[in-house]
Amino acid sequence: MTEIREWSRSDTARFFRVPTRGDDKYSRGVVALRTGSSAYPGAAVLGVEAAWRAGAGFVRHIGAQRVADAVLSRRPETVTGPHAGRSRPDAWVIGSGIDPQDRSFEETAALRQLLAGDVPVVVDAGALDLAPGASAPVVLTPHAGEFRRLQERLGLAAADDAPREQALAHVATEIGGVVLLKGATTLVADARGGLIAVSESTGWLATAGTGDVLAGVLGAVIAADPTRPLLEAAATAAWVHGRAARVASGAIDGAAGHPIVALDVASALPLVIGDLIA
Repeated sequence: MTEIREWSRSDTARFFRVPTRGDDKYSRGVVALRTGSSAYPGAAVLGVEAAWRAGAGFVRHIGAQRVADAVLSRRPETVTGPHAGRSRPDAWVIGSGIDPQDRSFEETAALRQLLAGDVPVVVDAGALDLAPGASAPVVLTPHAGEFRRLQERLGLAAADDAPREQALAHVATEIGGVVLLKGATTLVADARGGLIAVSESTGWLATAGTGDVLAGVLGAVIAADPTRPLLEAAATAAWVHGRAARVASGAIDGAAGHPIVALDVASALPLVIGDLIA
């Protein structure tokens, strides 16, 4: 079994910096999201909000007009439209708020094209079924149920008594990328045998929409420096996401904390990142 590395605050802090006077919106990272649907426009709102709050310099959203309207009502600085335009994203986020059974042929083709490119792609929820065979650098972000379905799609036995770490390593190897398995302790594995555990979290994070926030954070972290290892970028996003949930819920220094919603987590991101670079 590969040794598991516990991801720390100091590990996370290395991924963030104070912008210099020479920076512009493009040098701080361009994130493009193809997320949300007419049924679930909120997923797009949450991912876009998180990408901005996690420090992206430019955020573009591609989706239906109803989804774009929802995004712009919350974050009017976002650029929306049917395609990425002339800007070249540093990272893509796809799948959040999309039901695979309701995807159109055109949407599926567009997602497959992104997965066949060379820009890193965060693959969430409704695009996980398209990840096998992807040639783009990918980070998959399944929860436990999605992970089991992914195992089935890959033809891997999902033994109930198998350690999560072992099952995750097998899936990452088959995918040829990074897989982030969400949970009370989040595990991240890559195809080269790397394995990281992220324990910075709180039970209050177990609420609808927080996975969409995590996908947006991960997009921003990757876009800020796409040359960094995706395994470590994924662990960094998970740590910041978990810490933001603790800050938002008040679950700090032994306090029990209180209920939160997903936007609370996104809103706490600047405080967490500011503390990391102080």
